[in-house]
Amino acid sequence: MNTTKQLAQHFSDVHFGGNWTFVNLKDSLADVTWQEATTKLHDFNTIATLLFHINYYVNPVLKVLQGEPLIASDKYSFDCPPITSNEDWQKLVQKVLDEAELFAQKIEKLDELKLYDVFSEEKYGNYFRNLLGIIEHSHYHLGQITLMKKMLRQKG
Repeated sequence: MNTTKQLAQHFSDVHFGGNWTFVNLKDSLADVTWQEATTKLHDFNTIATLLFHINYYVNPVLKVLQGEPLIASDKYSFDCPPITSNEDWQKLVQKVLDEAELFAQKIEKLDELKLYDVFSEEKYGNYFRNLLGIIEHSHYHLGQITLMKKMLRQKG
């Protein structure tokens, strides 16, 4: 399996299952209510905010993979839109999963040599660094989501 296929699989695994941690976003979020997703504990981000934050970086990189320019700013990466109903929550979850599926497909179709090209601007490094970084970032925040879910359920 070439590197782009491995990166695509690893990204897909963190979202849909199959990774060696046996934890993924889809299964972890399947039974989270919108109330749980928006409950603030201590000074932690909510589950909804963390999910939005994960996807905040996937979305603009997906657009780059689709041939568009990189348009994103870290200062907006935690600006989750209000979640005031189950419908709002399910729309966010579905958006994240839909874009993750498309993202994995785009990575898999990349020419392996593209991984070493400059990503958008020199300061961002190459495609490989950015794709691997998004996978690491997703795993990191998935861990936070998993802990938040446990803490919320032990609270009651």
